[in-house]
Amino acid sequence: MAPGELVLRYDAVVNVPDEPDLDGTGAPQPPVDDIPGELLHFTLPSRYCLSDQLLGMAWELFGQTDPGGARVQAVCDWVHDNIKFQYGTSNPMTTAVDVLEQRKGVCRDLAHLAITFCRALNIPARYVFGYLPDLYVPPPDSPMDFAAWMEVYLGDRWWTFDPRNNMRRVGRVLIGRGRDALDVAMLTTFGPAAFKSMVVWADREDTAS
Repeated sequence: MAPGELVLRYDAVVNVPDEPDLDGTGAPQPPVDDIPGELLHFTLPSRYCLSDQLLGMAWELFGQTDPGGARVQAVCDWVHDNIKFQYGTSNPMTTAVDVLEQRKGVCRDLAHLAITFCRALNIPARYVFGYLPDLYVPPPDSPMDFAAWMEVYLGDRWWTFDPRNNMRRVGRVLIGRGRDALDVAMLTTFGPAAFKSMVVWADREDTAS
């Protein structure tokens, strides 16, 4: 392909449940030896989620909380309350440790930090990337963007937790899941590329009566 500008557009209509995320705060935390073997890599450090470096801090902050969903919610509460959401504060090299030091980031960064704490606490956690329309909540002042949250394995299933919004929401549209954003990046380029602009929207479709 010859050098020049490239414009990508994608539209889709997606059916999603008209109900909030299931409440996982009461779900039990399985012992490490009961975690399915194929999920153990979600308890280990990854490119952006350096859980080995935050092991001591995680247990100092959350070791006295009740194991399970209550502990995960305590992690989300802490990240939501202590990390300021602010655009332009991170880059493709920013790790969860950097976010903790800077105390600011975007939804990707808040998710990475919460995932890192959960893994340090032996809770399998994975990164989720997608759309989050403003259903049943006041629209934000800032333009809509892609969204990132996390899923944790408790009991015998995965549960959705969102340290950025820290509330159960309606209408999540999944794009991908992985160990962190490296596995499911918003965009991957090969060779030099200058990003110019992006417009994201996710709205309820009006249906004829």
